[in-house]
Amino acid sequence: MKIKTPTRFDWRASFIYWMFALIFLFFAVLLHNDGFLGPNNLLNIFRQTATISVMAVAMTLVIACAEIDLSIGGVAGLSSVVVAITIRDHGAIAGVCAGIGVGLLVGAANGFLVSRIGIPSFLVTLGMSGVAVGTAALITDYAPIPILNDGFNRIFGSGSIGKFPSVIFWSFSAVLIGWVTLTRTTLGRRILATGGNRDAAEFNGIDTKRIKFTVLLISSTVAAIAGMIYAGRLQTGRYEWGTGDELSAIAAVILGGTSLFGGGGTIIGTLFGALLVGLINNGLILAGLPVSEQQIIRGLIIILAVALAKKK
Repeated sequence: MKIKTPTRFDWRASFIYWMFALIFLFFAVLLHNDGFLGPNNLLNIFRQTATISVMAVAMTLVIACAEIDLSIGGVAGLSSVVVAITIRDHGAIAGVCAGIGVGLLVGAANGFLVSRIGIPSFLVTLGMSGVAVGTAALITDYAPIPILNDGFNRIFGSGSIGKFPSVIFWSFSAVLIGWVTLTRTTLGRRILATGGNRDAAEFNGIDTKRIKFTVLLISSTVAAIAGMIYAGRLQTGRYEWGTGDELSAIAAVILGGTSLFGGGGTIIGTLFGALLVGLINNGLILAGLPVSEQQIIRGLIIILAVALAKKK
């Protein structure tokens, strides 16, 4: 007769949740006279992290597949300027199609070079980031392109659904779709299998090259949508939008509990990881620290959090 032994509590599995609660409590006490707990400020945290949350959901699929995508920030910026120019010349519907087209084009190029040519995704997407940013700067001559279409701006950023900003709708929609994809679909299971053990996945009939192509295509397409959210919220297309977002998205994914080596992923954890990064940013700003000190403290907190959350 086999005797079951009690399983040891794995505190790392719920690390992001108690870490979020701990930092939230810290800022709530420290900044209780500075409006930290005010409804508007709490809503601002969700609003400010919405774009990162959208990107981080797609990044979770990429990292769960044991790949990486460093081009999403550049794709977001390129998408925003292409959308702005197209809306100016041809209208909102054409602009949305053009923005998504940017994501599909870059994603297909990334996916082909990684899955078919065999170049590491780190190198491919790092180079593609430079191509995207340079192209966006070239076609705009470094100048912002205003978006005067009120319908587009309301849908993608400056509008609201009831009392909630539309950017929050985009964020939670991405989380829901990502969660269903990763946990309830064949694609999700194949992504995890490919990231966990590529040889075993291929032995079981999974086309791992196709899976890698798919996750990189999804990542760039979602980044393009994030660029449209930037454009709608700020009512401008600019090549700088999205700069550095790839690092914030990766931090959110890793903080959320997804292994950097693939084979596992949690979309809800990623959402809380993104909110944690936004919470830290918001608290440090309200504390009145200089930008240089904010960067130092934010970096140290994220390094410490990742170190504590790292699985053995």
